[in-house]
Amino acid sequence: MPGGLPALLSRPAKWPGVALAAAVFAFLDVLDVLLCLVYAALDAVLEDSPVACFCHRTHGAEGVSDTLYLRRSAFRDALLALLRTVGVGKRTTNASPEKARSPRWSDCGCARCLAWRSAGGGRLHFVAGKEEPTPTKGTTIFRFSVTTRRGPGDDAIFIHGFTSSSSFWAQTVFPELAATTNRRLLAVDLLGFGDSPKPANCAYTLRDHVEAIERSLIDPLGLTSFHLVSHSMGCTVAIALAARNPARVRSITLVAPPYFLPCEERASQVALTRLAEKKLWPPLVFGTAVMSWYEHIGRTVCFVVCKNHRVWEWLIRILTRKSGVDFVVRDLTRHTHHSAWNTMHNVICGGAGVQDRNLEVLAAAGVPVRVVHGDGDQVVPVECSSRHLKSKLPRAELRLLGGRDHRTVVFGREKEFAEELREFWSGCENREAMVMDGCVRT
Repeated sequence: MPGGLPALLSRPAKWPGVALAAAVFAFLDVLDVLLCLVYAALDAVLEDSPVACFCHRTHGAEGVSDTLYLRRSAFRDALLALLRTVGVGKRTTNASPEKARSPRWSDCGCARCLAWRSAGGGRLHFVAGKEEPTPTKGTTIFRFSVTTRRGPGDDAIFIHGFTSSSSFWAQTVFPELAATTNRRLLAVDLLGFGDSPKPANCAYTLRDHVEAIERSLIDPLGLTSFHLVSHSMGCTVAIALAARNPARVRSITLVAPPYFLPCEERASQVALTRLAEKKLWPPLVFGTAVMSWYEHIGRTVCFVVCKNHRVWEWLIRILTRKSGVDFVVRDLTRHTHHSAWNTMHNVICGGAGVQDRNLEVLAAAGVPVRVVHGDGDQVVPVECSSRHLKSKLPRAELRLLGGRDHRTVVFGREKEFAEELREFWSGCENREAMVMDGCVRT
């Protein structure tokens, strides 16, 4: 060991923190197992077709991440093994999860949260910029004529990150872009978030998210050519979408993409341990770890916060003396635990297993890629872009922003970000035009 005993003794301050973290997460292991029993009993009484948890599963269906049922914790695994030995906690119901009703008893049932059920078709909600908005009764959705076309390259699809919505782009970058571009800007609410459908019988796999975008935007709007802009988890969705439609994608902008190089461990396990490291500090990392490792504690948090979001919004309005609630705060409650939990594992963790294949498709197709990352990002390490992704896409343009974190890489610099997008898009289209004219070799 480098430095030996003197080196260990010179860093005594680390040990109390490590011991405290171990104790806290051991307590959470016990609490999560106890909550497993509580929710099993409540679901059996309150739901006709309960959605089984992942505590007692040993394998999953195609597209389902192993991190859902294989979250490596020796203490937690020992507790679950003990329960299985004495026959406690096993699901004995014959209910079919495919017939699970939405909303579940622990989800919010207000008019806005259920608006997607009356819309029909199961299509995603999206906000369109640079068109005359036509509010649809009962929702905040904006539509435009699907026959409106301006020619190839005019469209841009924006995909948000985890526990966010189309507002991440529509309330920040769209106002800056719409004033100076003729493009059709489309910000989508991913399946299970914002005002999009949140079915309880969906696994929320990466494929589910990609296909939902295709049937909600690309196919009905006839998008034959478009740019992609994405943030955080949305980058994984954008890369998969581009890999399925390489001939249609003019460029892809990845902001803080969660990508790690392959190693001997399963890619999904690497993503979980790196993005949701079990640490007490900073608070954002601790909260991410709790909501990523503990299914039933996470459900309890969603039950308190999301199911009662109208109460919290009312309290915030009183305390701030404002008529509305900031969209960042509102978006934190605009999902169900089922949609958030499954998406986190099946897209962020499970999607890591197919990232290399999708990136190879983009590289082979010659899709222009720009990567933007803040060097102060505590959610997605900067090496995901500067070292890992860059090694996979050496021709990608990399922009590292000093003093910016996971959100301020966009927030606070909306005007600059919009200008960077305009410049990037224009350069891609000019180059493509020159290639088609035979002026540039591919």
